[in-house]
Amino acid sequence: MSKIAVRAICLSAAAVLAVLCLSACAAPSAQDAPSARGFIDIGYATWTEAEPAYRLYPGDVLDVTAPSAPELARTVTVQPDGRITLPLVKPVMAANLTVTELEAALSAAYADELLRPAIEVSVKQSAPLKVFVGGEVKNPGVYDMPGDIDALQGVILAGGFLPTALRGDVVVVRRGPGGRPMMRRVDLRAAAYAPRGDAVPLRRFDIVYVPKTRVAAVDQFVDQFIRQTLPIQFSYAFGAQYVATP
Repeated sequence: MSKIAVRAICLSAAAVLAVLCLSACAAPSAQDAPSARGFIDIGYATWTEAEPAYRLYPGDVLDVTAPSAPELARTVTVQPDGRITLPLVKPVMAANLTVTELEAALSAAYADELLRPAIEVSVKQSAPLKVFVGGEVKNPGVYDMPGDIDALQGVILAGGFLPTALRGDVVVVRRGPGGRPMMRRVDLRAAAYAPRGDAVPLRRFDIVYVPKTRVAAVDQFVDQFIRQTLPIQFSYAFGAQYVATP
């Protein structure tokens, strides 16, 4: 047997061993399964279905009124820096506040100008609601929600699943109470066929992440860390015969 053939067999054996090791790591035992289903020690809040309060964002159009001073009524747009501009007071930060919080901030700003500085705010028009879709989809990116959509429809906005997508274990991340992120795993494979599937209605700035299948992850490892780094190329054929190319 030539040196080249021996070397090919050794490298091939090493490749198979690496794949087996990776597969073993990717498939946790039953004892470890509960912890593997969630991200540990990242600090995600417990998922809640409670509807979060609407928070203002640049581009939102607001009607601002002062019942004790009707002449101060204005229709304003939250600017790219997050502030709104009104008469008699300095620009006030509005972005990331709820309507109630902005009313309190404006009432405090007008405290030195009005005897009864009770300011009322209503959202006249909201900026496009954006969601982030990434991972194993055709066109990852930021998308405007065309209305009330769910996670499956968000994936469709991004061009649909790639063949390497793990459709049954998609991750949705959302801002929870107090600003802490919440994470939930959803089975979009089942949602595609069930009218009441677990598709999760999306909210502004939700993140939908589609991971790779374990088979796809192993294939990528073999391609990137074995085939592309070996000093020789080899091909597989029936009968486990390897042909080495110097």
